[in-house]
Amino acid sequence: MRTYTKQTQDELTPELALNLLKQGNERFVNNIKAHRNLLQQVNETSAGQYPFAAILSCIDSRTSAELIFDQGLGDILSIRIAGNILNDDILGSMELACKLAGSKLIVVLGHTKCGAIEGACNNIVLGNITALLNKIKPAIEQETETKTERNVNNESFLKNVTVNNVFITVKKIKEQSSILLEMEQTKQIKIVGGLHDIDTGQVTFFDKI
Repeated sequence: MRTYTKQTQDELTPELALNLLKQGNERFVNNIKAHRNLLQQVNETSAGQYPFAAILSCIDSRTSAELIFDQGLGDILSIRIAGNILNDDILGSMELACKLAGSKLIVVLGHTKCGAIEGACNNIVLGNITALLNKIKPAIEQETETKTERNVNNESFLKNVTVNNVFITVKKIKEQSSILLEMEQTKQIKIVGGLHDIDTGQVTFFDKI
């Protein structure tokens, strides 16, 4: 597979960009990697990059966006923070990715068995981790389906909180960035959520939020 150019990036629609990630994840799940000459991609991106998507994911070592979507150098912009939460710097990075670098898609990617989600559910208070986990608390509050066993031993509860956290982050992106909201409304970009299953490698996309 060749590196994206300005022309091939411009030709992509947000929907096509999303399909590229879906196809890449399917290859990952089936242990089939696209053939790439990474050294050639180093040379081809030395003068510039034309990524088609920006992905906000967790720092979890099992959730590397380049790997689980089978992408190469210059293909995607990867933004990583524990719990895939949002702050001003991340929002600015997304604006840079789409408005300046030309990306057609933003994905907020949560994952199962997330330590940050578990920490928030456990009310961990520890140094700077506390403020980070507090940003996940609204996702816990919005989980009203589970009436008993609202703890880390309940996989269903944890998954619901994880999905809520993704939806909340997507909503905040649109509320806090007029640039990205306008780009989505004019169909220049698409903003979606997704959930990476640590057990299978499969990513489920929430195309409409």
